[in-house]
Amino acid sequence: MATNRDDVLVSVDWLADRLRAPDVVPVDATWHLPTTGRLAAEEYLAGHIPGAVFFDIDGITDQASGLPHMLPPPEVFSSRMRRLGIGDGQTVVVYDAYGLFSAPRAWWTFKVMGVKDVKILDGGLPAWVAEGHMLAEGPTRRTERHFTARMDHTAVRDFAAVKAALDGGTAQVVDARPAGRFRGDDPEPRPGLKAGHMPGAVNLPFGELVEDGRLKDPAAIRAAFAARGVDLDKPVITTCGSGVTAAMLTLALETVGARTVTLYDGSWAEWGGREDAPVEKG
Repeated sequence: MATNRDDVLVSVDWLADRLRAPDVVPVDATWHLPTTGRLAAEEYLAGHIPGAVFFDIDGITDQASGLPHMLPPPEVFSSRMRRLGIGDGQTVVVYDAYGLFSAPRAWWTFKVMGVKDVKILDGGLPAWVAEGHMLAEGPTRRTERHFTARMDHTAVRDFAAVKAALDGGTAQVVDARPAGRFRGDDPEPRPGLKAGHMPGAVNLPFGELVEDGRLKDPAAIRAAFAARGVDLDKPVITTCGSGVTAAMLTLALETVGARTVTLYDGSWAEWGGREDAPVEKG
């Protein structure tokens, strides 16, 4: 499911020209690591792109899972999108307050749920502000729209599938966590998780794909994956701490033509908490 880079990333000017269009919906998908102490919902209310609704990555989830921000059932996603005023046939433009950090998770979620026209604002909120555009305060209230989720289960991998892929060498598993956490030198931000990585996984910290809040150029992306021995013509499973920055790898891979890319939704929040999951350090 390769994606053309220009079909995904849109400029500030592109969005500004279409901000009043009824079929274009800006979506603030800012999410902060638990250790930051920052509250994305409060920051959204303090200032967001006019007309944007807030996509709560921690709240629009499978509440029965016990794991953080797992994909919700399609009927739950449909209900939440209807209430936000996002409907079938609209163009969704997601952004975050970092430039490019959590927006890919929302982009991926919309794609998995069957949304055909979902974009990411290149440079995110910092680029919008830097180019002199105004922000709005308070909540955005859009008219409810009919939304139909058609979940693509083939884009998601669970624990059993990832373990089988590692054991059988049928897919390359790429971990987006920082190198210290991957090696097991640094503690996990969530308590109770083992330190280290999945045997056979390779590490590409998501930050190496971003420069000044924007996705690096295709040549740099290809070089980063090639340096880890990742073959773009073979299946890749992306993973991270809890399924957010794994979507950054997914985004990068798809924009350089990787053939088969799936995401391990449970990621280290699940793997690092299971007694039956093998872990390596170093």
